Amino acid sequence: MGSTSSVPQPGDDPFYAPPPGLADLPPGTVVRSRRVQLAFFGRIRRGAATQLMYRSTDAHGNPEAAVTTVVVPRGRDPRTCPLLSYQCAIDAVAARCFPSYALRLGSQLVGASVQAEFLFVAAALARGWAVSIPDHEGLQGMWGAPYEAGFRVLDGLRAAVSHEPLGLSPDARMAMWGYSGGGLATGWAAEAAADYAPELDVAGAVLGSPVVDPENVARRLNSTRWAGLAALMIASLVHVFPEARAVVDKHATAEGKVLLSEIEGMSTGSAIHRLRNKDIADYVDLTFEELFALPELRYIFDMTRLGQAIPSMPVLVIQGVHDRIVDVGDVDGLVRRYTEGGATVRYHRDPLAEHLLLYPFAVPMSLRWLGNRLEREHRGGRSTWPAVLDTGTYRDLAGVLPGLARRRR
Repeated sequence: MGSTSSVPQPGDDPFYAPPPGLADLPPGTVVRSRRVQLAFFGRIRRGAATQLMYRSTDAHGNPEAAVTTVVVPRGRDPRTCPLLSYQCAIDAVAARCFPSYALRLGSQLVGASVQAEFLFVAAALARGWAVSIPDHEGLQGMWGAPYEAGFRVLDGLRAAVSHEPLGLSPDARMAMWGYSGGGLATGWAAEAAADYAPELDVAGAVLGSPVVDPENVARRLNSTRWAGLAALMIASLVHVFPEARAVVDKHATAEGKVLLSEIEGMSTGSAIHRLRNKDIADYVDLTFEELFALPELRYIFDMTRLGQAIPSMPVLVIQGVHDRIVDVGDVDGLVRRYTEGGATVRYHRDPLAEHLLLYPFAVPMSLRWLGNRLEREHRGGRSTWPAVLDTGTYRDLAGVLPGLARRRR
C-alpha cells in the first residue's frame, strides 16, 4: 500500500498560494508544477501525477489561479494520447474536498465522493487517455458560481497541453466528462468553450445529471434528507455574489449565520448529515417563498442556471427519471434548449434510475460515447433503455476494476 503519512491540506500547503502578476499572463499559463503520488481513498497507492497551477478567470472576469491534477497513462507515448478533463462531484466548499488534495496519497477525507471517482479516472487511463482533473470550484470552493468552473476546466486543458514535461500534443483531441456537480461544471465548460477557448479541439462533453437549475434544486431539497446540498451551494454563493451576502446579512438569524460559517468547513457527507430535513426558513426572518422572491435572489438564480449559451461540441446528457436531487424536467428543458439552439445532443433519459444509482451505471455508456467522439464518430437522438438492464453495462463495469488494479509509476 505504501506510506500513508498525511499531506498538508491546501490551506497549509504553499503550492496553493497564488503568485503575483497573474493579470499579465494569458489564461491557461502554467505558473507552478509538482509531481505527487495518487492513491485510492488516500491509502492504496496508484502512481504518480503532475499538478499544475495555472492562470484562469473568475465569474467576474478577474484573473485567478487554479489547480489541476494531470495523469498520463503508463506505457503510452503522451504525444498520441487524447486528453479528457474529468470533473469530480466536489459539491463542497472545504478545500480538503478538492481532487488535488483528496486524490493524493496520505489525504485525510471522510464523507466525499471525490476519492471514489478515481475508479472512473482509472477507466479512462486504461483506454489510453490522459486525464486532467481540475479543482473546478477554484481555490475558494465556489460551488455553483456561473461560468468560472467552465473557465477552470478549459484553462486546465490549455495548461496540460502547454506543459512540456507532460509531453502531450498541443493539438491533442479533447473531451470533458462529469456527473452531478461535476456535470454542472462540464456544462459551463461546454457552453463557454466556443468564446473562451476556441482553439481547443474539444470533441465532446458528457453532462451526467447536471445541476441545471440551482433554484429548483434548493426548492426540491429543502426539508429533505438532502437539504445540506443546497446549503453548501448557498455557503459558496455568498462569496460569489455581493447580493447573496447582503441577503444573509439582512435576513439570516444569528443561528443561521453561525451554521452557514460552519458549513464552509464541512465535507459533503457531513453537511448532509448535519442539515438532514432542515428547513431554510428556520434560519431567516422570512418565509421560504418570501426569501426566494427577493430581487437579489431572483438575479442570482437567473445567472446560475445552465443554458446561457449553446455548446459548440456534441454533448451526451444523462439523467434518471426518478432522480430526487435533480429534477428530470430541468434536464429535459436544458436538452430542448440545446437542441433548439442547434447543438448536437444525445440524451439518455433513464426510466428506472435515480441520482446515486445512475452515477456508476452511467460510466460504461459515457466511456463508449467519449471513445466514439475522440474517434470523430457520433449519433444524436434519445435513448431510454435502462442502464441497469443493459448487459453491456455490467460487462464494461467489470472492466473498470482491472483499470484500478493497474499500478502506475
